[in-house]
Amino acid sequence: MQLVIVESPTKAKTIARYLGKGYTVLASFGHVRDLPKSKIGVDIEHGFEPTYIIPPKSKPKVKELQNAAKKAKAVLFATDEDREGEAISWHLAHILDIDPKESKRITFHEITKEAIEHAMENPRALDLRLVDAQQARRILDRLVGYELSPLLWRTIRRGLSAGRVQSVALRLIVEREREILAFVPQEYWSIEGLFRSGSSDPFEAKLHALNGKTIDKLEIGTKTRADEILEQLKNASWSITHVSAKEKASNPPAPFTTSTLQQAANTRLGFTSKQTMTLAQKLYEGIELGNEGQIGLITYMRTDSQNLSEKFLTEAKAHIEQTYGKEYVLDAPRRHKTSSKGAQEAHEAIRPTDVSRTPDLVAPYLEAGLLKLYRLIWQRAVATQMQAARMMSTSVDITGGEATFRATGQHVVFDGYLKIYPDQDKDKLLPELHEGDAITADSVEGKQHFTEPPARFSDASLVKKLEEDGIGRPSTYASTISTLIDRGYVERDERKRLAPTEVAGQVNDLLVKRFPNIVDPEFTARLEASLDKIAEGEMEWQPLLQAFYGPFHLNLEAQGKELDAEAQTEAEGEVCDKCGKPMILKHGRFGKFLACSGYPECKRTRPVKGAPELAAPEPTDEKCDKCDAPMVKKIGRFGPFLSCSRYPECKNIKSIEKKTGVICPKCKKGEIIEKRTKKGKTFYACNQYPACDQAFWDKPSDEPCPTCGWPLIAKKTKISCSNETCEYTRVREEEE
Repeated sequence: MQLVIVESPTKAKTIARYLGKGYTVLASFGHVRDLPKSKIGVDIEHGFEPTYIIPPKSKPKVKELQNAAKKAKAVLFATDEDREGEAISWHLAHILDIDPKESKRITFHEITKEAIEHAMENPRALDLRLVDAQQARRILDRLVGYELSPLLWRTIRRGLSAGRVQSVALRLIVEREREILAFVPQEYWSIEGLFRSGSSDPFEAKLHALNGKTIDKLEIGTKTRADEILEQLKNASWSITHVSAKEKASNPPAPFTTSTLQQAANTRLGFTSKQTMTLAQKLYEGIELGNEGQIGLITYMRTDSQNLSEKFLTEAKAHIEQTYGKEYVLDAPRRHKTSSKGAQEAHEAIRPTDVSRTPDLVAPYLEAGLLKLYRLIWQRAVATQMQAARMMSTSVDITGGEATFRATGQHVVFDGYLKIYPDQDKDKLLPELHEGDAITADSVEGKQHFTEPPARFSDASLVKKLEEDGIGRPSTYASTISTLIDRGYVERDERKRLAPTEVAGQVNDLLVKRFPNIVDPEFTARLEASLDKIAEGEMEWQPLLQAFYGPFHLNLEAQGKELDAEAQTEAEGEVCDKCGKPMILKHGRFGKFLACSGYPECKRTRPVKGAPELAAPEPTDEKCDKCDAPMVKKIGRFGPFLSCSRYPECKNIKSIEKKTGVICPKCKKGEIIEKRTKKGKTFYACNQYPACDQAFWDKPSDEPCPTCGWPLIAKKTKISCSNETCEYTRVREEEE
């Protein structure tokens, strides 16, 4: 018997059906070893040597793997073919007493019979360069998180965290918000007309030029100026003075990488990055397709490559010709070169494993989210091998007096790839018009506009920005965004865009002022490039850590002393007005406050000078459901709440509904919101109560469980399923 080890039970089940007898396929359930949570776990004085432990939860699984390995003729490591997968195999080799250089490692970018058989015929040893790169990243994240987070606790409040990638992402979000807040709208006007030729349908045109000069977008700045122009045009006679029509080709977009899949799924389907990657993992690892059994439907979803295999190109060409006709087939395959900054892995692009498994064919076996994502991946991959669409762009100039209006239109001449991957822009048709035609104006009017601030980041635009700047890896962006939300730094607004909380601004300002390198996109990108060099064997990992840690730790110590001195100054001279003892500075859940040094005999507390008074009520638009008086927002010992403004006459209070963005897994209708018990303990419950009584003590995330689909819950050392009947769990990474 030969033992094959993978990460997940789903992947194990899919692979097992291709290997048959003579093989046992077991899952490690992710990482089996990690740095300890109780201490830094890195020997800085001796080459940054890490100390790995087996978490208690993983020990039964490790024992099972060790027993199976003892009985096996050979052990093959079949974890994912990237740095993380290589590191998992390396850890497994160590706990199974297998020399990594003598190990058997098999890799594949799709879970199909052909790919598994090819991998089994071509085993290799572990690539220690990839292991070193992953280990360096893990230790970097541990050094930053473990040493910097406590300083945030002392300075701002407990429970905060900093991270090598998350803090840069947070800076981008905070600075974008400040751009929006500082934005001053500028008024401008457009002059727009509704014209028609004979009995044709009316069409719109905008003022393009006046008195021989092109009108810039912001040139007409006031209603007065707009009215002057309208007066000038009052008695104008209109005619067509120029018509141009130009056909242009529109090529399909490149096949999906990890980054572009997250972007497209967000803009087209409304999925968060975390939802996209979780669903993609399911499609990759395998779905039960009736009599076919469990089948991997897409290639590996963590990739920077835009390459497509010859096998896929051949299959796609045959499918396109048979389904859509010869006019949609390319003369030669369309190939794309990988263009992302710091591309790491030599995988294929994300594509279906079998073109003949169309979305409609597998629809009966896929839940809604999986089907939507599979359809998107299938359509995008096949579209890359279809003919370009041909578009006719039309431009018409209408002149009256000294004014020229311009109308533009576009329509599809040949749909090409748009047949299966439609553009979100709709055709804008113009009637048939000719130069010299006299036309009439149904109306000519001025329309007021204001310039708009930049939009908040969506998952798609943040992922695009992070990749463009070379910050982190696309495979980690989903967990980075989720971490910012889970830690209370970022909330989703009504359009699901990323809005920073007040504490996010405080943390960002402290980091920018005192640790500029940590939140500098260029510095972070250079670190990422160095990790790439380690993976390629061009750099050793210990020198990188030494070069980073020396200056970082010196600055950390200096800034810590300076902040402690400032904190002491804040409490200096403050005396308890109840017992006369000195007040000391403390940090609570809602920030800094002064507390009596005589505690517990004296429990007097008060805000730090200059801090907002916690008791100051804030008006709201809500009405008291007992006396109809306005409700006000107050902050108590358990955080913000709503209180009747007529207190103490009316003592009605109400918790503030804090949304999590997680759909209730039980009723599928409500949303999980944060609530508090009468004793102030936080819990999370469906807002459809009492119709639905689903509740959790731990905050559920928007990441669905890959096994049962219920929300995952992040705890101190692990991430586990919120469904009590599901046993899914994994070790929590530093940046999660």
